Amino acid sequence: MTPIDLLFPTYRQMLRMLSGLLDKAQQQMPDHAEALLSARLADDMYPLATQLRFAALQAQEAAYRMRGEAIPDRLLALGAEARDVDAGPGSIADVRRRIDEALAHLDTVADDVPDPQAPVALELPNGMAFDMTVEQYARDWALPQFYFHAVTAYAILRHHHVAIGKADYVPHMFAYLRPGTVPGA
Repeated sequence: MTPIDLLFPTYRQMLRMLSGLLDKAQQQMPDHAEALLSARLADDMYPLATQLRFAALQAQEAAYRMRGEAIPDRLLALGAEARDVDAGPGSIADVRRRIDEALAHLDTVADDVPDPQAPVALELPNGMAFDMTVEQYARDWALPQFYFHAVTAYAILRHHHVAIGKADYVPHMFAYLRPGTVPGA
């Protein structure tokens, strides 16, 4: 399995999941869904709007990093937008647009496989820098970081009383469901 084979289908599934969670929040809390974008799990963590933007960002930037290409200005701007929590969370339409842009971007990226041993330099906004291979980047950074933001978004919504569960987190698994194995059905 190549890094592309691992990351891109995962990103698509989980971005669609995040969009589905936003649907549930809007359906269940039509008068309060926008306020959820400012919700956090802890005071020193980013709010929901930022978690969703970071997930959209990381799903897109991986292809550039694995190919050793510069991160486009539009993605650098998305990262800055995500970190600028003082500017306000925006709207659900805003974060949904970011998720949709990420999904559209994934459909345009060529699936040519970068050399798994090619170097990747990762420089964070706080000044930390990491040197690794494409394989290490995919396994040790790209996938865990993406999942961190996706899981945190799920946890924020769950913590703030959006009625979601495991099936909402992994809806893509129902494509593999063996007939007759749903308990109580």
